[in-house]
Amino acid sequence: MDRKIIHVDMDAFYASVEQRDHPRLKGQPVVVGGPADGRGVVAAASYEARGFGIHSAMSSARAKRLCPHAVFLKPDFAKYSAVSREIREIFRRVTDRIEPLALDEAYLDVTTNALFEFDPQVVAQQIKSWILEETRLTASAGVGPNKLVAKLASEHDKPDGLVVVAPENVDGFLAPLPVRSLWGVGPKTAERLKALGIETVADVRGISAQVLERNLGKYGPFLWELAHGRDERPVISHRAAKSHGAERTLATDLRSRREIEGLIEGLAKRVAEDLERGGRPGRTITLKLRYSDFTTITRSRSRATPTHDPERIAATARALLDETEAGRRPVRLVGVQVSGLVSEDEPYQLELDITGSS
Repeated sequence: MDRKIIHVDMDAFYASVEQRDHPRLKGQPVVVGGPADGRGVVAAASYEARGFGIHSAMSSARAKRLCPHAVFLKPDFAKYSAVSREIREIFRRVTDRIEPLALDEAYLDVTTNALFEFDPQVVAQQIKSWILEETRLTASAGVGPNKLVAKLASEHDKPDGLVVVAPENVDGFLAPLPVRSLWGVGPKTAERLKALGIETVADVRGISAQVLERNLGKYGPFLWELAHGRDERPVISHRAAKSHGAERTLATDLRSRREIEGLIEGLAKRVAEDLERGGRPGRTITLKLRYSDFTTITRSRSRATPTHDPERIAATARALLDETEAGRRPVRLVGVQVSGLVSEDEPYQLELDITGSS
């Protein structure tokens, strides 16, 4: 049986939620993110704002230059998470095979579904209708025989689109797309492919998997498969976290090591709470710093026994500062992460603190 995968992507999610909740913002260019007079970054832009060239991950200052009359709003992630949970409940009426990618998008495997509907287009339309009726927000959906095609289809006709790519139409749908559309092709890979004369998916098909492997390593044959519309990745409904982290971008650069250490303690506490909530301590502590010139470095250290203790996490992260230029170079971002989490079925012994030291 051919798989039937739907990719649902909410349209300008954060900005659309704000326009829904504040009718005066309808039709206006809305930017959700950090302040334009600081070091803020755009988290989402309404379609009106996108018309001025504003997009996510752009600096808020640049967005302000592109559209001086845009409305800038601070993100309300608690509200967005609540709306996201409403949407997930709608998905669960259809299937329990759901793979969330973020608050605003997810894959659904509807090969078999609770609606007993054979046609995935009907299923996707029902999901879109429920979302609009119950949240007053629009979603775009793509339907295909695998995750690759479904995601590309959902991007094809935004906002409020629904694009269905039947198995027999996959080749024609993919061929004209830019190679950057394929999963895993970033700017550097795109440049390497361009040097080989490859700019579209059709171009990838015109070259052998062996040539791609010589130039791209193991990713080459995988890319060749994707270009032919083959993607066997399953929809994973449960994905255990591999790490927990927290970071903070500073309004002004920090030059004092003592202030950085104080920030590390707060971040370590947040990470420890996440680890304890998940019941899975970790062994590797990583410190992340970004200097004022945007140079980003990480330093890691692994412990013999796993931990979710905030003092131990903080102590290790503070010790890692010795391997950085903190205190000598201005710092604009500090992050703490714990990885190497014990698996859910792995027995473990937490380190006992007999001496009171860390």
